[in-house]
Amino acid sequence: MRSIGEMARDSGLSVSALRFYDRAGVLVPAWVDPVSGYRWYGPEQSEEAVVLARLRRAGMPLADIRLVLAGWNGSDSALVRSLLRAHVRRLERGLSDARGEFSTLRALLDHRENPMAPLHTATARLSSSAPELAAALDAVRFAAATDAELPTLGGMLFDIEGEGLHLVATDRYRMAVAQARTTGHGGPRTQVVVPLPLADAMRALLAGEEPVRLTVDGDRVTLESGDRQAAGQSLGHEFPDYRRLVDIPEGRRAHVDTAAFRQALETGPVRAGETRERDGKPCHLSVLRVAENGSVVVCEDGDDAPDSVAVNRDFLLHALAAGARDELVLELGAPTAPLAVRRLDDEHTFSLLMPVRLDH
Repeated sequence: MRSIGEMARDSGLSVSALRFYDRAGVLVPAWVDPVSGYRWYGPEQSEEAVVLARLRRAGMPLADIRLVLAGWNGSDSALVRSLLRAHVRRLERGLSDARGEFSTLRALLDHRENPMAPLHTATARLSSSAPELAAALDAVRFAAATDAELPTLGGMLFDIEGEGLHLVATDRYRMAVAQARTTGHGGPRTQVVVPLPLADAMRALLAGEEPVRLTVDGDRVTLESGDRQAAGQSLGHEFPDYRRLVDIPEGRRAHVDTAAFRQALETGPVRAGETRERDGKPCHLSVLRVAENGSVVVCEDGDDAPDSVAVNRDFLLHALAAGARDELVLELGAPTAPLAVRRLDDEHTFSLLMPVRLDH
């Protein structure tokens, strides 16, 4: 284990920066002394801290850094490389220092990567309830990416383990996770990234009440419902480690009446902002805080408490709709930490929304 001082010295990040990245859920210490509060880091986190320092010096948004660190130790560097290329394009001309940092990172990847092996070689056959699988697909579909430069995120992760099937989608700025119960799978954990057109075709089959059968055979995925089926080839890339990405510091929890909160968002004050930190795409922001009585307040302009969180309003409305419950739980952490939308009756289905920095 390495102390926070040692991590600061070796990575080039200051101690205060490491504390900030801990609070933001970007680089969380392996252990925190419950008495002194002192942070300790595992050996594998040293390289991640160096990578984090380089990415921040190059101006990469925290949303992208989360995915780079999540994929850094994976067997497929395609997503990492895609994120690096996309950021370099946004930087355009005049940012020679940032281009140098990314060149170094690419060299590091070249030296540490083994030749890519096929991601999915296992075979899995399982059954699930059609309504339950349909609900899980509906809960995550809104968060899938449509960016052609990041084809790895243009799919939905099917993560099969034990009696559960986790579905995950993310576009870097929001992530949705849902679970459907299954039977019949007794093999090892199997992951496959299903292209969105195939996922949508699967959803179209789930109109009845009968059980459906899902088969993963190498890179081919098939869903059968009665005598109908939707089948196709999976994406040949590794999906980000979502279990790491959803491990965020616990925030303030508030119950909301979904319909009333939706109306408050749609009719309440908004700020002008950018969906992404660099590309200048406009969006409407809602600034939220938890009041002393435990309710969620949509802040007026100039009513910014230190712990208020700004999020893309459309993204939040989509997450509320995907929550599909009359009452939901909002979890607000630090202004730099993701906002979580959770169900009261299902801890395995939730959405995370990246906050947006306010320009004052």
